[in-house]
Amino acid sequence: MPRAHVHIPPTAVFMIVGAVACFSVLDGIIKSLAVRHPVPLLVWARWGFQVVAMLIWLAPSMGPRMLHTRQLRMQLLRGGLLVGSSLCFMTALAHMPLADATALNYTTPTIVIILAMVFLNERLTLPRMAFVIAGLAGMTMIVQPGAEIFRGTSLFALGSALCYAIYQITTRMLAGEDPRVSLFYPALVGTLLMTFVWPWFGSRIDLTWVDVVLLAGIGVIGTIGHFLFILAFQRAPASALTPFTYIQVVFATLIGWLAYNDFPDALTLAGMALIAGSGLLLTWHERRRALIVAPEPTAVD
Repeated sequence: MPRAHVHIPPTAVFMIVGAVACFSVLDGIIKSLAVRHPVPLLVWARWGFQVVAMLIWLAPSMGPRMLHTRQLRMQLLRGGLLVGSSLCFMTALAHMPLADATALNYTTPTIVIILAMVFLNERLTLPRMAFVIAGLAGMTMIVQPGAEIFRGTSLFALGSALCYAIYQITTRMLAGEDPRVSLFYPALVGTLLMTFVWPWFGSRIDLTWVDVVLLAGIGVIGTIGHFLFILAFQRAPASALTPFTYIQVVFATLIGWLAYNDFPDALTLAGMALIAGSGLLLTWHERRRALIVAPEPTAVD
């Protein structure tokens, strides 16, 4: 029996590409700020401005329902995991090329598959096993064990991927929750946590007007990116849109090259291609075989 053709509206493609473009620009701005300001301050600004934007957007129509959840502990846990992912990733951005950090964060689907097998009893098929092996091989090519970077900042990028993978697993456990509530809680938890944390990194923080604009910008751009992400997934299946999220690796490479003169070496480029290529092949295979819904796409923000 022939398989039904999955129609992908062009608007959904434009939205998902726009979303990852926003996230790439956001990461580029964060990289410029992270070398001069405490990372907790940047995380606070990232999620604080998103809370403000979401209140303006949703509060008039939802009111107190923005906080209504049947699984408060799980929502709080997800918020803590997203904060951990942001802290690790922004720390990595301060010390390593943008493209390298972005590509390492795309090992998240590899970790998700392993965690889903352990905690959600999802089966490990041969294609998924091959994807996990390819993802680990690509990660090794980027990290290059034995190099100076392996002993430091690359571990933060991998820590970010681990936190985000667990975040995705917990998100699956909240499938019945309102997605707007599930989007609001992590931002709220991140803002509250960082409000108490970042002052410990120095009460005197010198911010220029340009810095203030950039801090506001990362929150606004991140919110626009998430909004485009949601709109895209309202118009097309996740499995159909996942391949387009890998364009973020290309955007990150271009921004890192143009803004910071960081262009990956041949081995790193090969590792990026291996991670992205294996992810694309797995997505194509699972759409073709109509297996279980693919994991939530990775998008570094």
